[in-house]
Amino acid sequence: MKVQGTAHKVGDHIDTDAIIPARFLVTTDSKVLGENCMEGLEAGWVSRVKENDVMVGGVNFGCGSSREHAPISILGAGIPVVLAHSFARIFYRNGFNMGLVLLEIGDDIDKFSDTDEIEVDTTTGVIKNMTTGVTVQAAAVPPFMQEILNVGGLVEYAKTKLA
Repeated sequence: MKVQGTAHKVGDHIDTDAIIPARFLVTTDSKVLGENCMEGLEAGWVSRVKENDVMVGGVNFGCGSSREHAPISILGAGIPVVLAHSFARIFYRNGFNMGLVLLEIGDDIDKFSDTDEIEVDTTTGVIKNMTTGVTVQAAAVPPFMQEILNVGGLVEYAKTKLA
């Protein structure tokens, strides 16, 4: 999968309550959750996002409580990929389970700034900063996980395998 969009950079230790505050957890509708994505960080943050933009996080992105609503809200905002220095373990698993691509790139995260144009190829792990010309190599998403992502997450994947 290839995605090209604008970078929306957030800081270190962005927790799930910043991604989607508890007051919005009254639904699992991705569109409604997406309208409130990152409200715990900045009111109206999502208004800057266009379909296929890329979130760029720092260290320990997605820490905090284990809520599947967090990756659902990111997807609902139109963001199919999150790049970060590192991810909280539970968020990482929840992200893939919900169909959100997460690529961990360590210190290379500093090569991306807010509003940079980014192209991500999840099959090869190549991430291009179209603004600066820098290319970063992340680990490619393994084929079996790519299958899960291609159908929209683990539940949909299980349905296809059990059908």
